[in-house]
Amino acid sequence: MDLQGVADRIEIAELLARYARGLDTKDWDVWRSVFADDAYIDYRSAGGIDGTRDEIGAWLETTFAIFPMSQHAITNIECEIDGDSARARAMFHNPMQLPGVTGPSFCGGFYHHRMVRTADGWRSVELVEESSWSSNWPGL
Repeated sequence: MDLQGVADRIEIAELLARYARGLDTKDWDVWRSVFADDAYIDYRSAGGIDGTRDEIGAWLETTFAIFPMSQHAITNIECEIDGDSARARAMFHNPMQLPGVTGPSFCGGFYHHRMVRTADGWRSVELVEESSWSSNWPGL
C-alpha cells in the first residue's frame, strides 16, 4: 500500500468518526458534512426510512430528539479504494437509552458506504445500514 492509500484510509476512518459524533451529539450539520449533497441513505433495516441526505437529516433530527443517550462505536473498517471512489464497510455498536425502556438498549451491525473523493475530501454518496442484532429493544 502506498502513502496515498494510507492517507485515504485515515481520512475515511475520520469521516466515519465524524458521522458517529454528529449522531451522538445531535449536531446535524456535522452529520450532513459526511455526505455528498445528493447522497442516498437507507436506515430501513433498523426500522427507519430511506431517502436523500436532507430527508434523512430532517427525520433524524425528530427521531433522535426522543433518545436521551446514544453512543455509536464504529470499528473494523474495511476499505476498497479505486482512484477517486471507494467502498467502506464498518461494524457499529450502539448502546442507547430508549424512551419507556428500563436500562440501556443495544444494537449493532454494519455500515456500507460508497464514497467519492471531492475537492473537500472523501464524502459518502450512499450509506446502507445493515442492522444485525439488538438487545433490550421494545417489541422484541
